[in-house]
Amino acid sequence: MTTPLLVADSVGKSFGAKRVLSSASLRAVPGEVRVLFGRNGAGKSTLIKIAAGLIAADTGMVHFDGAPLLRPTLPWLARAGLFYLPDHELLSSALTLEAQLRLCAAQFGLSDDSWRTAARRTEVESMLDRRPTAFSGGELRRAELTLALARAPRVLIADEPFRGIAPVDHELLSTLFRAMAAEGCAVVVTGHEVETLLALADHVTWSTSGTTYELGSRERARGHEQFRREYAGPATH
Repeated sequence: MTTPLLVADSVGKSFGAKRVLSSASLRAVPGEVRVLFGRNGAGKSTLIKIAAGLIAADTGMVHFDGAPLLRPTLPWLARAGLFYLPDHELLSSALTLEAQLRLCAAQFGLSDDSWRTAARRTEVESMLDRRPTAFSGGELRRAELTLALARAPRVLIADEPFRGIAPVDHELLSTLFRAMAAEGCAVVVTGHEVETLLALADHVTWSTSGTTYELGSRERARGHEQFRREYAGPATH
């Protein structure tokens, strides 16, 4: 079994008097696409933000590449090879896509070829001279993913990347996530698009009632009665 590169283990988190997570875990494994499911309010976004160093856990520990991190931060994890794709706009509305890709390349010491190759893979080459405000939802997601591909991250965490985009973009994003995993990246994706995400998943984790359950392969997840009854519905039969 491949050793996880990023682990958020036994995580607990409260916001004021509200307990969001009691004992939840997340693992990003090289070569795998792992899908995290959970209803709104179940804590999945909180869990991935803790794993990505955006917010601090009250209890539990984050490990990266085998090392425990007492105070993980996104800048440190980004330098170590993590790319976090949030569920809201990542790109600036003030600059063209090409300008932002060039800035990313300069910041991380990447070649022009890296972002141009990424733009071809995400099929946004014809949009490089446009600003993100001119993009459709699917085009915007593909443009954002171009940044990740250019970086060639060791870990990709994508929060609800399929939300509000057309089925044709579902297919392209799924192909790109699979390709990244095949190249050795540890990919974690969240969302509510059950059939799309189950078809994508190598491993399924379910966040509910403040904790997480490792359901395993998509086949095991489809056959998990409680998961079907309480979250996924009969379409997963």
